[in-house]
Amino acid sequence: MPSTGAPKPATSRMSASLSGTARVPGDKSISHRALLLGGLSESETRIEGLLEGDDVLRTGRAMEAMGARVRRDGNLWIVNGTGNGALLAPEAPLDFGNSGTGCRLTMGLVGVYDFETAFTGDSSLSRRPMGRVLAPLREMGVQVHAAEGDRLPFSLHGPHTASPISYRVPVASAQVKSAVLLAGLNAPGITTVIEPIMTRDHTERMLTAFGAALAIEQQSDGSRRIALQGRGRLVGQAIQVPSDPSSAAFPLVAALIVPGSDVIIPNVLMNPARTGLILTLQDMGANIEISRQRKTGGEDVADLRVRHSELKGVTVPQERAPAMIDEYPVLAVAAAFSEGVTRMQGLGELRVKESDRLSAVAEGLKLNGVDCEEGDDWLSVTGRPGGKGLGNAAGDEVKTHLDHRIAMSFLVLGLASQHPVTVDDTAMITTSFPQFIDLMRGLGADIEQA
Repeated sequence: MPSTGAPKPATSRMSASLSGTARVPGDKSISHRALLLGGLSESETRIEGLLEGDDVLRTGRAMEAMGARVRRDGNLWIVNGTGNGALLAPEAPLDFGNSGTGCRLTMGLVGVYDFETAFTGDSSLSRRPMGRVLAPLREMGVQVHAAEGDRLPFSLHGPHTASPISYRVPVASAQVKSAVLLAGLNAPGITTVIEPIMTRDHTERMLTAFGAALAIEQQSDGSRRIALQGRGRLVGQAIQVPSDPSSAAFPLVAALIVPGSDVIIPNVLMNPARTGLILTLQDMGANIEISRQRKTGGEDVADLRVRHSELKGVTVPQERAPAMIDEYPVLAVAAAFSEGVTRMQGLGELRVKESDRLSAVAEGLKLNGVDCEEGDDWLSVTGRPGGKGLGNAAGDEVKTHLDHRIAMSFLVLGLASQHPVTVDDTAMITTSFPQFIDLMRGLGADIEQA
């Protein structure tokens, strides 16, 4: 969530070895979907480990505005849903703050209902493209009243009866795929999504767990065909949300680059569509021990033990990008301490995140002495093992552009750099990882907030 007052800069400095257990918050993707489907179910859903960041809580408030009851009871979040097809028209615009995931998924969920729903967000979210979700909704009969360029704020009004569609996703996007499937819940017949490249499949897994009739086929051309029978009955579930691998990425990379470190990160989501960063770091020589592999709520989970490693630069396979798109900023930090060159390709999606993450990463690396080159959809980083000369002795601040992952990534950079690294604001970290600074300090990280 962007700062509503004065910015909150922070500075990180070369730290002694990191050690201990890093209990990172629940997975954001699963948390959003648990609230959405719980709010649409006929009975009670009990959620343990929900990420209590601003992004997710806004999704919960949106579901409350449409008739669901959402409350916290100790360590649990309890959702009493409306039943599929029974959402109520919200009395005021749904404000998603900085949450692109919550906004886009809810657009699909409620956009096909025969009433008007207004959507709004902060200045950052209002700059982000929404046309990729609005396009299939229009095909289903949704009327869109949007600002120029299909950006927020806008309102949606569904038809009397939504039309099921067969939609081939033009870009690798779990959000677009999920929005169409969620819209299909309130359309008669079968709604089909075809994705050329597999993206994170939390929506498919959770829809099945809640009782939706879903069929998935692998096509001969390598694409996936997902068919959903609309207007089915959804039943509340007990959900345990595993730790978010995108949040785990920060203590994980910090342990790899700070000499002498030995950190345990328990209960991490290991869905194959989310493990791209771990695979890449292992390719670079990272010492990551994976243990207690198990399933929780249909998802693969494991504990990680991470120790300082001498990393080597690699060329990251382009097809791996969908499985780690949110982790490229912190991967670039790992690359800054690796021997040789790390090349990352297929990064165009980074330009339409909370900020233009590709440019933000390149600018921050250069400000702190890292040799890198940026292209339209690629980044190349030449590492400097040991971090000699890295950081910014003058105290010049990394511009985070109100982006939580930029702020956290560069605070990790400073933990192994010769000179301190300062970011211009940390307030927005609450959107995904409210306890980040306290958790890192607990491991031994030298991070100071102004």
